[in-house]
Amino acid sequence: MNTAAPKDQPQSLTGRIDSLLRAAIATVLEDPSADVDPLIRASSNPDHGDFQANVAMSLAKKLGQKPRDLAEAIVAATELGELAEPMEVAGPGFINITLKPSAIATQLEAMSNENLGVISDDDAHPIVIDLCSVNVAKTLHVGHLRSTIIGDALARVLERLGRTVLRENHLGDWGLPIALVLDRLRKDSVDLDQLQLEDLDHAYRIAQQAIKADPRGLDVARQRALSHRVAELEAQQRGADEALDSAKQVLIGLQQGDPELVSQWEKLIDCTMRSVYEMLDSLGSKLGPEHNRGESFYRDLLASTVETFESAGVAKANQGALVVAFEDRERPLLIRKSDGGFLYATTDLAAIDHRVHVLGADRLLYVVDARQRDHFRDVFDAARLIGWDKTADGHKVEFSHVAFGSVLGKDKKPLKTRSGDNISLSSLLNEAMSRGQAEVHRRAADPKSPTHGLEESLLDATGAAIGIGAVKYADLSNDLLRDYVFDMDRMISFEGNTGPYLQYAHARVCSIFARSDGSPFEDQPLMLDEPEERALGLMLLAYGPVITDVAASLEPHRLCQYLYRLSESYNSFYQQCPVLKTEDPAVRKSRLRLCDLVRRVLADGLDLLGIEAPQRM
Repeated sequence: MNTAAPKDQPQSLTGRIDSLLRAAIATVLEDPSADVDPLIRASSNPDHGDFQANVAMSLAKKLGQKPRDLAEAIVAATELGELAEPMEVAGPGFINITLKPSAIATQLEAMSNENLGVISDDDAHPIVIDLCSVNVAKTLHVGHLRSTIIGDALARVLERLGRTVLRENHLGDWGLPIALVLDRLRKDSVDLDQLQLEDLDHAYRIAQQAIKADPRGLDVARQRALSHRVAELEAQQRGADEALDSAKQVLIGLQQGDPELVSQWEKLIDCTMRSVYEMLDSLGSKLGPEHNRGESFYRDLLASTVETFESAGVAKANQGALVVAFEDRERPLLIRKSDGGFLYATTDLAAIDHRVHVLGADRLLYVVDARQRDHFRDVFDAARLIGWDKTADGHKVEFSHVAFGSVLGKDKKPLKTRSGDNISLSSLLNEAMSRGQAEVHRRAADPKSPTHGLEESLLDATGAAIGIGAVKYADLSNDLLRDYVFDMDRMISFEGNTGPYLQYAHARVCSIFARSDGSPFEDQPLMLDEPEERALGLMLLAYGPVITDVAASLEPHRLCQYLYRLSESYNSFYQQCPVLKTEDPAVRKSRLRLCDLVRRVLADGLDLLGIEAPQRM
């Protein structure tokens, strides 16, 4: 548990206890320099206290002592004062900690400001997040959805901690695949000023089909003297060679800056990105044209990147190619082909050089599907070998591949249409918004509903937010590496651990203030006399540490789990602790303050996930 707070920022309640226990352990060990993690964890049973320190169980074995004796010594050396009741040693050596209600209330007062208990990270180096990463001239699919949703959520969390985050949409906008599409469009005399994504998608498929050849089949046909088949395959080979040669000429023209070709290439990008921006707008993601930095940006840096590796002796010749070898694996990293061509790895290394040495980033995150695990392991290790794991001011650079699994259909197979094609992202998002709108309109038809009588446009906007929130939450609430089933019926539900449930929880809290008399409550001291009030207070105090944890672990599902637990805790509080109907004005105002904190934390947490928090549902 890392609980150190930056200068001029208060520690959390658990952070203060952590520090006191560390000091006590150092005293018991008679070593002032010792800094042993007390292993504080939330207690699974409220009867055993709020927290449990398990350090004696692990430390005693190393010291050759009895865990219970060591735990009692630590307790005797610890003075928690106003923070907690006297600690208790339970079982073989667990240390149970019960916070004082006054300490919980004091800490809740401290988190009532705009920070909501989130402690800022004072590292001034920017963080680069490589996300979305669409390929020009191809229809967007669910893989782009996951990369964008996950990357945007991580960027929001890191920005919430005060870090500067540079979003990088690493477009696949250069090289032979793009030249193939452009060449096909030119041959078909397509009006590029009227270009649609469907035209690009069609040209891409035709171009890929045109370069297909079957050299092995041709060899077999020749061996078996199948003259008719030989003629067919030879014609296919000639056609593929001609298509490749033609595309290579287009690529050479692009590389040389031919004005006409460059203008046409830009139209391909514009057409693709119009579709991307429509998707990003629907998702509410913070990603725009200013974040585009595709492969074309690095094209003039590839030769110098390879030269740097070669001159440093990190890359060596191998059968005419240039590779980076690693001691712990047989597979080398190819950075220049035998024909002098460059690869994705070359571009990624050039990007690391730029991100570390030009942008000054000390943390590079790549939100890309899990199938690229080996690729990024090799690229990161190559960057370390060349010394690109330190910023200009000597700060250590952290490389992270934020890998994610696949989106499956209800049949547990990769999500496809009935015809077997990849499902387009636009159709998926449109369905989500349509389903959300239908549910909102259905509920609004009830005269008792808070949304009854609202304008159609407002209901539609709320429904769209619910549909998109459902998709985002379903994605983010799972362990990223796990495949997940795209089940719209479950995702759009207002019950269970879903996005709409959390949005509805926020709206329910808002409804309390809509029904209150508007009397001020902000100055009322918090009163935590009931168990549900106390439990809700403790849950609220966990928000800041959860945000810090998500930023370190890069696992958004931890925030989702927290928001769901907070909603459940609030429901228990609401059922057992009347707010507006309680007769004691002080108790009513105290509970309104708790409700206000819940409302603000839910809204803030949902925003970090990129999900809207409607006030009425």
